[in-house]
Amino acid sequence: MSAKLYVGNLSFDTTSDEIRDLFSEVGPVESCQVITDRDTGRSKGFGFVEMNSTAEASSAKAKFDGQDLHGRTLKVDVARPKIESRNNGGGYGGLRY
Repeated sequence: MSAKLYVGNLSFDTTSDEIRDLFSEVGPVESCQVITDRDTGRSKGFGFVEMNSTAEASSAKAKFDGQDLHGRTLKVDVARPKIESRNNGGGYGGLRY
C-alpha cells in the first residue's frame, strides 16, 4: 500500500526530479510533484511524494524532515487527505433560505 508525504519549505528553484532523486535514497518513488501556481508556473514551495509503502514513507520522513536542501530546512510529514468542500452557495452571504 502506497503512502503520500507532504514536503514543504522547498526553495522555489527545487524541481520534482530533485525531490524524486532525494527520496529514492529510501525506496522507490511512485510519484512526485512540486506544486506550482497555475497562472505563473512558479513553485508554491511545497509538493507531494508517494512512496511504495508506509514503512518507506516513515523512513523518508525520519531521514528528510529537518534536512537542508538548497538552503532551506525541509518539512516532511504524512499528507492529509484532501477535504472536499461543501458548496454552500458561495460568496455574497452563503446559503439563502
